[in-house]
Amino acid sequence: MNLSFLILIPVITLLAMLIANSKQAKAIALAGSVIQLLFSIALAYFYTEERNAGNESPLLFEFQHDWFTAWNITYHVGVDGISIAMILLTSVVLLTGVLISWKVKDRVKEFFFLLVFLAASAFGFIISMDLFTLFFFFELAVIPKYLLIAKWGSGNKEDNAMKLALMLMGGSALVLIGILGTYYYSAQTGAATFDLVQLSKTTFSHESQMFLFPMMFMGFGVLSALFPFHTWAPEGHSSAPTAASMFLAGISMKLGGYGCLRVATVLFPEAAQAYSSTIIVLACIGILYGAFVTLRQTDLKMMNAYSSVSHCGFVLLGIGMLTKTAITGAVLQMVSHGIMTALFFAVIGMLYERTHTRIGSQMGGLMKVMPFIGTVFIIAGLTSLGLPGFSGFVAEMTVFVGSFQHNDLFHRIATIVATMSIVVTAVYILRAVGIALWGPITKEEFKHLTDATWNEKLAAIILVSCIVIIGVLPFWLVGIIQSTTQTLFGSILP
Repeated sequence: MNLSFLILIPVITLLAMLIANSKQAKAIALAGSVIQLLFSIALAYFYTEERNAGNESPLLFEFQHDWFTAWNITYHVGVDGISIAMILLTSVVLLTGVLISWKVKDRVKEFFFLLVFLAASAFGFIISMDLFTLFFFFELAVIPKYLLIAKWGSGNKEDNAMKLALMLMGGSALVLIGILGTYYYSAQTGAATFDLVQLSKTTFSHESQMFLFPMMFMGFGVLSALFPFHTWAPEGHSSAPTAASMFLAGISMKLGGYGCLRVATVLFPEAAQAYSSTIIVLACIGILYGAFVTLRQTDLKMMNAYSSVSHCGFVLLGIGMLTKTAITGAVLQMVSHGIMTALFFAVIGMLYERTHTRIGSQMGGLMKVMPFIGTVFIIAGLTSLGLPGFSGFVAEMTVFVGSFQHNDLFHRIATIVATMSIVVTAVYILRAVGIALWGPITKEEFKHLTDATWNEKLAAIILVSCIVIIGVLPFWLVGIIQSTTQTLFGSILP
């Protein structure tokens, strides 16, 4: 299959939207996102068929073309199991984000244009196997995020959008330092290159790894809410429009974890082992900090934003543990939390659109008038707290099992500390559900509220279906991920 279609489909969608009116642009965005999801599903199917047929190549559907020969920059794309998981996640969140935004009335064409543009940059980032091209797509996404929040957001949107942009650009600067350093250090063992496949076969000196790894990991970690670089996330999410929040938490934060894993850890395995204890400590701090701060939130959107900081800590914990099971769990957590938090932000947006408040204590009794929205809210909450049968349980348990495989006291204590967040999560989720949905209806005008519309129901059903499928039948996704884990990290896994 031609992977370039993952970029071409949104690009063609964007071009069509430019010559369309607002109503047509919305329909074009929906059609493009449906085609993108179908192509992603077909890609996953053919990838699985290739693996089952015995194709053990590190990358499948590879394509390479010289772009800037003077600097040895190429357009090099390919996919492995981790890439496939991220592509499916991005496609699902894009489609549901378009559906949730169906009622946007202000500058409709521009809104959907920026949303599809974000998706195009995410797909380009995921499939790029050249560091320069990867960074190119990484940077493309920053300005659309800023514009979506600053124009269509709420609250202190301009300041929060600026903080998000500056923090992410700071992370990009660190990534750029790491990429340029990698390029020049690679010249010591041969021709200087940005190609990830060639670089993964290069043995960097211990000193260069110890310098380049933290640049890469911290740079991508900013996007993944690595403590203490997480502060942009709650404020950015709280001000963003619903679809942008879904994309920021569901996709963008996961791309940070993808970069930490697929780039930093693969290229610099010695440094990854040396810094693993530091990563684990920071991840545990982020997990507990995010959980306890979430307890104090009354705004449902801020609650989910801080909860995302906590849950992204499990991704970083799995990466830091450096076992096959833990890394598999980290990728599962990227997918699971990406879907779950997109669902959570979507349902919070539905509640806000009807009640005009995000404060749980100002709601109450909404299950009586909005049973569908209330049910989806409960499912999102139960997934967040890790109820068996949903994707959150599978992902978090895989991380914990992989983490506990270490026999030493430090790793096992860190695992136990991380599991403590489950109790805290249960407290704030069950409290939020009880306050917002149960009990008497607190306001007379709430008695006349309407339930979900067709587009909201369709988006919620898609996301809930993904959560249940992964929770009940996780083996197909685990198989796709594990086909890559041993190949990429075999040299450093215990």
